[in-house]
Amino acid sequence: MNKAELIDAVTAAIEASRADGERAVTAVIDAIKAGVVKDQKVQIVGFGTFEVRERKERQGRNPQTGEPMTIAASKSVAFKPGKEFKESL
Repeated sequence: MNKAELIDAVTAAIEASRADGERAVTAVIDAIKAGVVKDQKVQIVGFGTFEVRERKERQGRNPQTGEPMTIAASKSVAFKPGKEFKESL
């Protein structure tokens, strides 16, 4: 499912115009982004948790030359599904 299909699903669920559905989806996505940036964690009970995870510096290889290289430390967003969501799969 892509963003357009999500907007269509939300629009049908709330019986609103496509513009209202798009605003709702965009507002939720923006709120999750802001929460992760501010608090490092967003937990939605019954769905899951978005959180920042730090990756340590590590050794890798340049795929073109095969030479060893250092991959810098970085931050990434991870999603861990909640129990109910996991059981529904």
